[in-house]
Amino acid sequence: MDNCLFCKIGAHEIPATLLFEDEKTLAFRDINPVAPTHILLIPKIHIENILGLDNTTALAMHSALQKIVAQENLEKGFRVVTNVGDMGGQTVFHLHWHILGGRHMGWPPG
Repeated sequence: MDNCLFCKIGAHEIPATLLFEDEKTLAFRDINPVAPTHILLIPKIHIENILGLDNTTALAMHSALQKIVAQENLEKGFRVVTNVGDMGGQTVFHLHWHILGGRHMGWPPG
């Protein structure tokens, strides 16, 4: 999509601190982290949210997640979050997974 921030990051039109990239996915550091490790993982194709995720892209995202967890030494624990729609807190309408770690991720947060 022409005005999608994450499409532009995926196309390398907007700079980001890249951590991982393959043919189908891209991961970068969140510019407003809520945990010591806060990574955004996106598909390179535009998908609005997880409800539009096809099996092939889901598998690519999961594979990328596994590699990022190993690369960032998050094996002891992490959280994966995705927001869906306005009511779910989604602010960028391109599927993205927040990978959060680097501290105890118990409930309540903080």
